[in-house]
Amino acid sequence: MDDVFSNSGVIASMEAISLEEMDAVKLMNRIDTKYVTTEGTALKIFRDAAAKGYRACEIEGERVTSYHSMYYDTPDLEMFRIHRSGRKVRQKIRVRTYRITGMTFLEIKRKNNKGRTKKKRMRLPEGYSLNDGWSKEPEEFVGRESWYRLKDVSPACTTDFKRVTLVNKERTERITFDSSLEFKNPRTGREAELEDAVIIELKQDGRADSTMRRILLEHRVHPLRVSKYCTGTVLTDPTVHPGRFKEKIRGMEKITGNKISR
Repeated sequence: MDDVFSNSGVIASMEAISLEEMDAVKLMNRIDTKYVTTEGTALKIFRDAAAKGYRACEIEGERVTSYHSMYYDTPDLEMFRIHRSGRKVRQKIRVRTYRITGMTFLEIKRKNNKGRTKKKRMRLPEGYSLNDGWSKEPEEFVGRESWYRLKDVSPACTTDFKRVTLVNKERTERITFDSSLEFKNPRTGREAELEDAVIIELKQDGRADSTMRRILLEHRVHPLRVSKYCTGTVLTDPTVHPGRFKEKIRGMEKITGNKISR
């Protein structure tokens, strides 16, 4: 799937937006709406977005970039279970690496009961190894920004994927397209992937009109609340009860026409 997006002429034709310009569109306090589609439909969405003046984020000459995330949870997967239960107020702890730049961040994502997502993060030193253990600064950061202490959580699931990021002309919204999704579970040793599925996330402050929302509707792409971490956990840990995530996975299977194994 990386080759399909990397070789897309329509993505290459869009005006570029740099990371520095993206600073104005960080949306660290935002409303997120997620969608799932196929790579074929995503290419059509890119075409329409280009016609509306959307710009593509370019990093070191690349517009399709690789991400790696390690999610942390308690031994009994409390963060997963809170999400599965449908509680609106929840958190996630992850370490995300932007492979093209090598930058790594420890991130805390918090969602409130109004559907807004706040993200706090701190950059980890270059060459930082999780196997070396946590230092004082990350411990203080997690203790300050989350409900947990670092000593109470451990690696639970990794996600690897490719991302294309678009920004509208007004720079009031950011849209990410995640493809080639792969999951690995360090606790069970199991792996899984989503094959043709593309997870789209529309990120905005909630006040601005959205041209992208209209484009998605025109292509019959409708909201589907899906969590990469929770999906990966369900697919790679046979001991967990999938709960409502079973229907989410079935929804993705219906959209893509592919069976997602568990």
